[in-house]
Amino acid sequence: MRLSSVLFSALLCAASARAQYFSAGWTPGQPVPPADPQGGAPPPAHTFERAAAPLPTPDQAGAQPQATSPASALKSLTSLLDMNRLLTSGPVASLFGKIGVNITEAVAKGAASPWDERVPLLTDESFDDIVVREVLTEQEEKDRVWFIIISVSAGQNKAVSKFVDESFDKAFNETVAAGDLPNVRWGRIDYINVTYLTTKWAVWTGPYLLVLTDRGQTLRFYKADRVRITPELIRELLVEELWRNSAPWKTNFAPGGKREWVLHYYAVALTYIFNFVNRFPRWMLMIASGAVASFVMRLLHKNPEAPTPAPTAAPVAPQIQKQSGTESAVSQESATAVASSTATTASPSKSKGKLRKNAKK
Repeated sequence: MRLSSVLFSALLCAASARAQYFSAGWTPGQPVPPADPQGGAPPPAHTFERAAAPLPTPDQAGAQPQATSPASALKSLTSLLDMNRLLTSGPVASLFGKIGVNITEAVAKGAASPWDERVPLLTDESFDDIVVREVLTEQEEKDRVWFIIISVSAGQNKAVSKFVDESFDKAFNETVAAGDLPNVRWGRIDYINVTYLTTKWAVWTGPYLLVLTDRGQTLRFYKADRVRITPELIRELLVEELWRNSAPWKTNFAPGGKREWVLHYYAVALTYIFNFVNRFPRWMLMIASGAVASFVMRLLHKNPEAPTPAPTAAPVAPQIQKQSGTESAVSQESATAVASSTATTASPSKSKGKLRKNAKK
């Protein structure tokens, strides 16, 4: 019963279907069949509609394809020649992996910051936004104190700088836990990667501790390698405001001085040079500097060529006189020798004659 009902329903579906595709097809010379009288051609089995392209926005319509600038091309070349990129590439990493060294982990560990990331890192680009143009009320501006460390630990393996960094971070943690210095903000400057600020402040080495007030116009520097810097000493300097007892940097080259512009333009020039040189990998700079130094040393130690004396013409007349004098001396010597030889040859003949006369007698 169930089978018959299924067959009957299938028969009804077959009867109601439009089986136009069961045709003999079109043969050459046969006229084109007329259109379906019920209207239109049969719908295709599958339809495809091309997606409409989105209309460009005004910004995209006005934007033109920009050509690759030399700076971007140089930056891409520098990234390709970066030592960290070369060491972490597939072939090099697999080669180190065969000898049991995870070079990717070692490079990532070396690139990690050795400092507390909660302390803001001040750079040439961010200093004005964070310190100079900080949004403050009039009273907050009077009370605001920036305590900054100028560190050289990232570029030099200097034990004193590392010790000062550790003391600075510990003092920061104790201050955050105590919460007794709400008007003091902490910052760090990487001496190796900051050029404009350190040059404008005439800082040529490190580490330094800096107390900054008046939005960067009043500076007090403390050389950190002359005393033993401890977290307690830093806390005492800030909590009791002992930094007010030291005189600020007030010279003609200081902020607000008559010759401040000299260090400003000098710092700008050094910044442009640093940004250009920093695009090249360090190993490439070492090779280039070694080649230049070798060339300069060869020029400095080059032996000067000895000047050759100009040939001089010898006088002719004295030489002729000398030759004539020599010839006369030689002739006199030869005459004397001939005379002496004749004398010696004549004496034996006379002696023989006398002997013969005596024998006859």
